[in-house]
Amino acid sequence: MFSQDDMQELLTYEGNGDGVISVYLDTDSARQSTEAIKLMARGLLKEVQPQHEKEAQTIERYLDLGYDWSKPGLALFCGQGGEFFRSYPSPVAFRNRIRLGPRPYVKPLAHFLDHYAHFGVIVVDRVSGRFYAYHLGEPQATEEFTGEEVRKVKRGGGSSAVGRRGGGGTSGPGGGDHEEEVAARNLRDCAAAAGRFYATRPIRRLFLGGTNETLAQFREMLPKQLQSCLAGSFAVDKDMGETEVRRRALELLRQANAEREAELVERLINLQAMGANAVVGLDDVLQAVSDKRVEALIISDGFRYHGYIDEASGFVVSNLARSPLAENELAEVEDVVDTAVAATVAQGGHVEIIADNLALEDAGRIGAILRY
Repeated sequence: MFSQDDMQELLTYEGNGDGVISVYLDTDSARQSTEAIKLMARGLLKEVQPQHEKEAQTIERYLDLGYDWSKPGLALFCGQGGEFFRSYPSPVAFRNRIRLGPRPYVKPLAHFLDHYAHFGVIVVDRVSGRFYAYHLGEPQATEEFTGEEVRKVKRGGGSSAVGRRGGGGTSGPGGGDHEEEVAARNLRDCAAAAGRFYATRPIRRLFLGGTNETLAQFREMLPKQLQSCLAGSFAVDKDMGETEVRRRALELLRQANAEREAELVERLINLQAMGANAVVGLDDVLQAVSDKRVEALIISDGFRYHGYIDEASGFVVSNLARSPLAENELAEVEDVVDTAVAATVAQGGHVEIIADNLALEDAGRIGAILRY
């Protein structure tokens, strides 16, 4: 599984001037054949041939013989004639693309790492519950809770309860109330068990599965910390397995991320309009990256731009008129946006890659929320 350590390795890898090929693939073999996917990948690799024939052959050989096609997404990195090779299968499909640059192209992985890290799912009914912890779409832990069986009983059924005419225990006039009491106790105990399960697991978003009636009660019983993570809910079938639970959760996660992205761009635009800690447009964003002020770098998916970098200081620029250094003092880079991504992550900031947001497009396709 891809990790922050893997990201750090990619960010710090230098190709010794030979360049690194980065390939992102949609490898969902349920929607298209593996042969069609491999054919499409070969088409992408033609963009870097014949100059990087050995790297292209290494990638093709891996797709033919090494990849098991069990995941719908795949990120590949290859350099130094195939001596450097990294493969990261993903439970989420990537948009098909290839990049050739001095270092690995990490923008899609930065997006993946930020959006799909540490989420949980609770599937609950009136008797039991199942708790799931996921990271980057992969299951990390699961646990089950089972409470007291809720028996449906008829009212006025007669009971031997002492001192109550006609009974009134679990089968008498109060039978329905007793059922609700048992169900409510089960939900409270399940919520407490969920709190213990997630106490040591750093989930960022939590999804609930169950009936509307049950979930309405259960939400209020969860610990406050878990309530703050709630991001959506879905209906469940009685025999729904983990695979389907995960699929439903990933759908909701995509929706939640789309809503969060729209809110983030709105916040960026508003802060910049008020003259607060935000900038938009490539020149101002690169200056903020150079000053190590970026808390969140926000980029339109696919945005690339030519630029320059001073490796010693970390200064990045696209417009030489704004550079205190002469052109011959700077190293030319094909994609200065990707250089800014790498610098932001290395500085402890995070990166948002956002697709199809007109407000961000109108703001120059890039912006940054600043630390100060």
